[in-house]
Amino acid sequence: MNTLFSGFERSKIQVSGASINLVHGGSGPAVLLLHGYPQTHCIWHRVAPQLAQRYTVVAADLRGYGDSSKPAGLPDHSNYSKRAMALDQVELMQALGHDTFHLVGHDRGGRVAHRLALDHPQRVKKLAVLDISPTRTMFEHTDRALAKAYFHWFFLIQPAPFPETLIGANPAFFMQYQMGRRHGGLKVFAAEAMAEYLRCFSDPDTIHASCEDYRAAETIDLAHDAADETKSIECPVLALWGKHGVIEQQFDCLADWRAKAREVQGRALDCGHYLPEERPDEVVRELQRFLD
Repeated sequence: MNTLFSGFERSKIQVSGASINLVHGGSGPAVLLLHGYPQTHCIWHRVAPQLAQRYTVVAADLRGYGDSSKPAGLPDHSNYSKRAMALDQVELMQALGHDTFHLVGHDRGGRVAHRLALDHPQRVKKLAVLDISPTRTMFEHTDRALAKAYFHWFFLIQPAPFPETLIGANPAFFMQYQMGRRHGGLKVFAAEAMAEYLRCFSDPDTIHASCEDYRAAETIDLAHDAADETKSIECPVLALWGKHGVIEQQFDCLADWRAKAREVQGRALDCGHYLPEERPDEVVRELQRFLD
């Protein structure tokens, strides 16, 4: 068992569609932290203990990741839709006694958080999204530069078992290449956190589930987003992104989110994609200022 969340309680909670692994601790208003690909809740190990001094912090593994359950993908990928993954987290927070909460999502977790805020607006007090623009916006503005930088989007959506087989031949190489090619390189990750990422990503079921996450993003998630084209996020939104990342180079992050939400603020931090591990203190300051 890793020691990254000393003082936090570790739990697994069965929700209607999955068993969700999490850590939780602290006291005060509830804050749910959601991670991205190819990581786990451990991305928050430098952020969660600081937030727990003022908030009740829950850091969960998304369905298909970490030590959460990993059902086989359905033909329409609906059990890895952001709608299904968001419902997991709503039911998780209800089980912990939190009918309303603040919500923070990085990367894939930000996409789940976006859908959660649309589907369950009464649950979310404030929403923070880290280093993403909305999924549909990004697909609609894909060009050669984005396809090169985000090649994994288009690789992982290929039919099973093609990407699963290639990644499964050497999961550690693929994961370390994918994470290490970003601005900060592999040096930004704590050794214990990286060991957890490698442990979890070495599971063939995780590889399959994470591919299903991306397959859903390119199919059923886009259909859900199109159906909600005129629906705005009702709660205040904070957008943070890396100054040395693809979002800064390819998108107008604030404008993209202002097209989807009523109230948006945010800025770039002096880092790459992995804000919670590259600039944890700054992320904490921005979150506290926003959530307070």
